[in-house]
Amino acid sequence: MSDTFYGSDFGALDAFDPEIAAVLVGELERLRGGLQLIASENMSSPEVLTALGSTLSNKYAEGYPGRRYYGGCVEVDKAETLAIERCKSLFDADHANVQPHSGASANQAVYGAFMSPGDTILAMSLPHGGHLTHGTKVSFSGKWFNAVHYGVDKDTEDIDYDQVAALAKEHRPKVILAGGSAIPRLIDFEFFRNLADEIGAIFWVDAAHFIGLVAGKAIPSPVPYADVVSFTTHKVLRGPRSGAIVCKEEHKAAIDKAVFPMMQGGPQMHTIAAKAVNFKECATPEYQAYATQVIANAKVLAEALGERGIRPTTGGTDTHLSLHDLQPVLVTGVDAEARCDAAGITLNKNAIPFDPQKPNIASGIRVGTPCVTTQGMGEAEMRTIADLIARAVTEGDADPDHAVSKAVRAEVTDLVTRFPAYPR
Repeated sequence: MSDTFYGSDFGALDAFDPEIAAVLVGELERLRGGLQLIASENMSSPEVLTALGSTLSNKYAEGYPGRRYYGGCVEVDKAETLAIERCKSLFDADHANVQPHSGASANQAVYGAFMSPGDTILAMSLPHGGHLTHGTKVSFSGKWFNAVHYGVDKDTEDIDYDQVAALAKEHRPKVILAGGSAIPRLIDFEFFRNLADEIGAIFWVDAAHFIGLVAGKAIPSPVPYADVVSFTTHKVLRGPRSGAIVCKEEHKAAIDKAVFPMMQGGPQMHTIAAKAVNFKECATPEYQAYATQVIANAKVLAEALGERGIRPTTGGTDTHLSLHDLQPVLVTGVDAEARCDAAGITLNKNAIPFDPQKPNIASGIRVGTPCVTTQGMGEAEMRTIADLIARAVTEGDADPDHAVSKAVRAEVTDLVTRFPAYPR
């Protein structure tokens, strides 16, 4: 079963733990064998993966560089300092905290820095494109805080800014939050900044989904407008699965104390080193070209799916993802996801605004272009992918042996062979 993965041989692991070795090889082959269109996923570079698999994983380093609660931190201090400085430079931020373990951990720290239990937050509703940690009842954020939610305009399917303003003035939230997990259009950060100033609120942007596009200078940055910006590092940014926060200088102490010791203990130093590598990658012209191509690909994919009857909400996208209404083709999101999976296409069912279906069924799908762009695909391939999705969804079946599913999978195999993930 031995397989070389950027210089690391699975053979030794195979000899000791063949079950886990099989999982590692299986996942590598899954990536190589299909189209990855999950908007919140990407393929980290071998350099990032090298840092993740390093001996820095062994080190306990509670605290911050130069202020640790353990000895022997001289090397990990260097790694974290590099990550902080590179993050600040990449986003032109006053301060950066690179210790959050995930996007949810970063968001939890922002709550800890600025809010007390029972305080009010104004955020986008989950069914209209927000996130679980933005005050949803099943999340800590909805259990501990009073969440008021805004949504999208029924006609444009974009953020209803009039509703945002009205709710802010009515409820006077302590924090106003912009961002989410299924917002295809750019957000008017200046509007939110002015509104927050008007009512005396903190303006927070959860940029988890689009921060990589900001790093690549492909879309406007929220950093000049927001008091605090939280994000993940594993989506368009293409780094390790983790999180980070940037903020204005005046909030530095509050954010750092909320991350540690309020919300977390020892940081994952191997992951922080991988973030440092990733931030260096994102400062290159090659990454900027990548970010621009991600958007170009997403626009073409959204348009081409629309031409095949799978309607893009808001009429298209300005970012790396598009959200599509399946009602015109009489297929549910859960069925579309299963049919695509049978054909070698990985995407996710997703609620659309004003969705008549339950979330676990959904009337839509969400598609993203970070992975396929990493593999080198361009606009021509996006038109091909749109055709493959449409055929799988409208003519295929959840059974991989279905004739249409098999035919689409064969074309998927041909495409990913020409644009391989993690070439050998």
